[in-house]
Amino acid sequence: MRDATTAPAPHRRSFLKYSGALGASAAISATLSACSSGPESTNETGGGGEGANRTLTAVIGYGNDQSWDPLITASAFSMAANHHIYEGLLDTDPISREPYAALATEVPPDLQATTWKFTLREGAKWHDGQPVTADDVVFTYERVLDPKTATLAKNFFASWLKEVRKVDERSVELVLKFPFPDGVQRLTLAKIMPKHVFAKAGALDDATKGKAVGSGPYRQTAHHPKSNTSFEAFADYNGPRKAAFRKMNWLSIVDAAPRVAKISGASAGAQLADNIPYANISQLKKGGMKVEGGAGMNHLFLLFNTARKPFDDVRVRQALHYAIDTEKMIQAALRGHGKPATSFLNEGNPTYRKAKTVYDHDPDRARDLLKEAGVSGLTVKLMAVNVSWIMDCLPTIKASWDAIGVKTTLEPQETAALFTKLDQKQDFQVVAAASNPNQFGRDADLIMHYNYGPDNTWMRYARWIGSSVAKDLFKRMDEATREPDAETKKRMTQEYIDIVAENAVIYPVVHNELMTAWDAREITGIRPQPYPGINLLQAKWA
Repeated sequence: MRDATTAPAPHRRSFLKYSGALGASAAISATLSACSSGPESTNETGGGGEGANRTLTAVIGYGNDQSWDPLITASAFSMAANHHIYEGLLDTDPISREPYAALATEVPPDLQATTWKFTLREGAKWHDGQPVTADDVVFTYERVLDPKTATLAKNFFASWLKEVRKVDERSVELVLKFPFPDGVQRLTLAKIMPKHVFAKAGALDDATKGKAVGSGPYRQTAHHPKSNTSFEAFADYNGPRKAAFRKMNWLSIVDAAPRVAKISGASAGAQLADNIPYANISQLKKGGMKVEGGAGMNHLFLLFNTARKPFDDVRVRQALHYAIDTEKMIQAALRGHGKPATSFLNEGNPTYRKAKTVYDHDPDRARDLLKEAGVSGLTVKLMAVNVSWIMDCLPTIKASWDAIGVKTTLEPQETAALFTKLDQKQDFQVVAAASNPNQFGRDADLIMHYNYGPDNTWMRYARWIGSSVAKDLFKRMDEATREPDAETKKRMTQEYIDIVAENAVIYPVVHNELMTAWDAREITGIRPQPYPGINLLQAKWA
């Protein structure tokens, strides 16, 4: 009953826990449906009292039985919750990703410097009442940078952060390997954890199971894996984004129908929900709910096994992309809430530029490429995750490939099962799945390294790491990471994305919106995110 983002990585059932490979967007698994109801105590309605003492009830469309260790998890539910429970030295706005001082007192004035000094907020306390100290910061970052410790956060820091040093009880220094201004936004991904709690034997196992002790505006009051987690405003919090709700109850309801029902009608039991199916938007709007989408890196991608002929031939990979009728897919499956991919990056990304290779629907070109590659009578088994919107897209892919003479068999399956097969190095041809690195950030360097790189598990899935083209790509990516000039870095990134687009080893087909619904008569300050989950640090009762 695990959701896609949690299977273990070094002893891994899947890369998904530590690298978040699927992104939390892939967590809607039909096998979790039996886990959605929970005990009766989870059915607390939004009433819960009057005025400021009311309980805010939210519905999250992803599993709640995942790791809660903030340095490890890629679960949509626990990542969203941890943003309310824990703090980084800096945190970022959930939409713009602009950094702001959280546990630290200020953003470093010189982001081109190779040493960033941070002073901790005076009077900051952990939820158990103990003071936050520099030792907690060092403890956290030592976990992040320890080569023997497998954490997701390491992927976002190891390339540019050399060490973190204690200056005194309330200040630390981060020493960078080279100037890296983008790193300031990534500090939110290293949520500071209390050493006196989590350095104890077995304590990190407890964090994985759901124990959360932070310094943020909300403290965890109860945790019921697979059903709900409740929160209460932390009275001693003295940071920049104070709790506006005295209590919160977040329900995990993976199945679409009961999730929509929970926020519908006069007897609605929640004020907001994420992961709203496109088919229910009109219904909810007619019922008085506000429904808005967030457009970003959420996408359906194709992953090819380049060790399996004929998918080692770039022309075959390109042909299968050119064949797909993306406009039909967007209208039929996504109800208009998507765009064909014209780069690996979505169009709203600051580094976006249309790639030199764009896979417009061109079945004639697809047939010509297959002919050039000497391929005829191709039979493809398309393995796919059973994420609801991905399932809706699969018929268009099959029809498109069948139309160019490629006999296509669809093999949708539970997400963790599919990636377990990949982890076990079982043979496959093509995989269709969902991904969204925006839950970690929106800088292009982070997004591209999420899928490409010499140590990247996605690359191991694709069996592409050893190719000469891949080695040249990884070199270009490393050079762009180290480039200090922002405009030059942007150009270098766009140029290597052209290589990614041309080779189409792992490449998006469409980028789609994620929909959030809420009752604006009850709550204000909700901003729909372009990645799974919710953020209520700037929301309040209406």
